Amino acid sequence: MNFLACDLGGTKVLIAIYEEVGKHSSPKLIAKERYLSAEWDSIYEITKDFLEKKCKNKFFPKIACFGIAGPIEKNNAIITNLNWEVSELKLKNYFHFEKVELINDFAVLIYGIKYLENKQFKTLQNKASNIDKYESYHTIVGAGTGLGISRGIISSTKIIVLPSEGGHIEFAPKTQEEWELKQWLKNSLNIERVSYERIISGEGLSNIAKWKFSKENVRDHPFNYLLKESEESNIVKNSLAGRICQLAQEGDPLMLEIEKLWFEAYSSFLGDLALHELCLGGLWIAGGTAPKHFKNFISDSFLKQFSNKGRLKDIVKTIPIRIILDEEFGLHSAACRAKMLLSNQ
Repeated sequence: MNFLACDLGGTKVLIAIYEEVGKHSSPKLIAKERYLSAEWDSIYEITKDFLEKKCKNKFFPKIACFGIAGPIEKNNAIITNLNWEVSELKLKNYFHFEKVELINDFAVLIYGIKYLENKQFKTLQNKASNIDKYESYHTIVGAGTGLGISRGIISSTKIIVLPSEGGHIEFAPKTQEEWELKQWLKNSLNIERVSYERIISGEGLSNIAKWKFSKENVRDHPFNYLLKESEESNIVKNSLAGRICQLAQEGDPLMLEIEKLWFEAYSSFLGDLALHELCLGGLWIAGGTAPKHFKNFISDSFLKQFSNKGRLKDIVKTIPIRIILDEEFGLHSAACRAKMLLSNQ
């Protein structure tokens, strides 16, 4: 029996049909399509288009899992940026699925870990050889549009997902520069507290740039004009983080400073998270920024910042760290969850 997986985001939708080739094997892809969310009115239209184009009767999926970029309550979800409503019951009835599950797009990633292949990730720090307890505890963190975190217990017989909103805990500056950034953000955004997501995300990278450009004499820098355009255009606003990374790769000194501050804050946060979770099965770094900053993650400075935890530095050195390089890991994970639902039939 085949099954359908979908990674539904505010920008794009990845949808695919898979088949089960073995109980302990990764799902086998049969057909896949990518859609731009803004060009469609609902996930129902996208699913209908996909099935009509890609699916013959003998391939029709009976099980479906949708990873949703948004909160889910009582088997329903609203995609805020799109104003889409998504209902498990409506999907089930409309497409005659036998079973449908909606799950948060970050929580679903826990299901994909067990079926990862070596080419999909890179190990940054191996686990200590003497670990024999809590090896089933895993944590995934990813900076993308926001800062997502999910935790899970993965054993040979079951997977338990433990959702988290840890990306919204309050940012704790560790340098004078970070302190000044935090105060500027509070005043600029007129907020009483600054979460880590305000710093460690695509939006956070833009926030750091705005702060830098508010204090430096950089009127002639080309990025200054982009910042002004972003006040009037969401398209330009959403492109700022990518532009910062591009200019940093080209060697722009100011962009390198911005990227360095962002990455050091991220690295330190990951170390704090590792202590908080004691995820001795693995700390997995996912999200859209992971492949883009791969060279930074494999640098000595990353592990230095990560393990700079005073008396507890030896503990974080025992935690395996792996970076997920597969940019379609969300779809992969939804397929793995759909496979589990199929097995539970």
